[in-house]
Amino acid sequence: MAPSQMSYAPTLGKLLKSLNTQPLEASIEALVYLLKRRQVKGDDIPNATAHMLLQVVAKSKWQNVDQLLAKVSNTGLRLAQAAPTEQVIGNVVRRVMGLIRDEASEDRNADEMGDSVSDLSQLPTTPTISTRPGPTPLRAATLPMSKSMFNLLCVSETVQSPVTGASTPMSQGASANMHALRSEVIDGIEEIMDEISQADDQIAGFADIQIHPGDYVLAYLPSPTVERFLIKAAAKRRFTVFLASAERQKPGEAPHAALRKKLNGLGVNAISLASNGLMAYMPRVNKVVIGAKAVYANGGVSTESGCSIAARAAQEYSKPVIVLSGVYKFCPVDPSDEVTEFEQGDSSTYVDYADGEAVDALEVENIVGEYLPPQYVDVYLTNLGPQTRDHLATIMADHYKSEDMGLSLHLP
Repeated sequence: MAPSQMSYAPTLGKLLKSLNTQPLEASIEALVYLLKRRQVKGDDIPNATAHMLLQVVAKSKWQNVDQLLAKVSNTGLRLAQAAPTEQVIGNVVRRVMGLIRDEASEDRNADEMGDSVSDLSQLPTTPTISTRPGPTPLRAATLPMSKSMFNLLCVSETVQSPVTGASTPMSQGASANMHALRSEVIDGIEEIMDEISQADDQIAGFADIQIHPGDYVLAYLPSPTVERFLIKAAAKRRFTVFLASAERQKPGEAPHAALRKKLNGLGVNAISLASNGLMAYMPRVNKVVIGAKAVYANGGVSTESGCSIAARAAQEYSKPVIVLSGVYKFCPVDPSDEVTEFEQGDSSTYVDYADGEAVDALEVENIVGEYLPPQYVDVYLTNLGPQTRDHLATIMADHYKSEDMGLSLHLP
């Protein structure tokens, strides 16, 4: 459903600018609308998700950590259902939920430490010896009590209220610390947003280590992360880039013209290739660079359609395959059969729908994403540096809480 309070088609830029002035529900509906229309793509999706979850924490009403976790999870579910193939939405939701659990745990520990210090300060410095026996303590149940308001309040204070959510520690005085918890969680989400915005630059910082002078590098459908990586390498290295693409270009339009212009300006030779000519050039290639949409727990990669062709060709010729991915794209679940249900793009670039007979006789599907098995990947280059498949589990355990590992944001 399109956002009811907007008479125009919103854009991500307009939405982000209006978050502080627009009601929370209207903002969520606007982002869902943009995701369904595929007007938010690529690296803008995790950034938009983090912005929306920050608004949920800041604007929604909640009395305890369990309610906040439920609101964050429900908002993530709505966003994930609007873009089912974008695993990065679930990754950001898990990171925020883990952040909430950590901050709640720290507040609980601080409260317990304060109570301990307070109790110690009330103890006498030297023991006192009584010369006469003290009064015998009486049990509250055996002592006849009057029906005064004071006694009723005293009895009610001895009853402990149940704490929901075994995985979410809460102290008895947590209600007084909700404002502080809200501020801490907002600061943590802003740090996640900074990590997302800086990931590409940090990955590009390892370019001169991965690419050597005189290398021949194959980049298949280079993503913005790959483009920045190549441009950064071109500033310090002289090498040759093969820009492979399976997309049909319009007449007079050169593939990756803007990237080629930047690389040529830095003294790097950029050559455009068609995907059906990869095998002819692969013996000359030194390494293959691929951008990732998501990295699964088993090391498999969700990437652009056709990248598996380049990866399989590289394996035939024993050429290393480097996958570029920020840690926020690491998905702590194994791929299921759903990975085959990738998003379909516009097929009009391959079939001219002006031909009525072709439209009636053919059913053309344009798959724009696919799953790359882990055996075809040699190195995962992240914003934390190069990683191997054996280290992925450790990285995911450091960034996600065990309670959120199995979080499902899709309908059964």
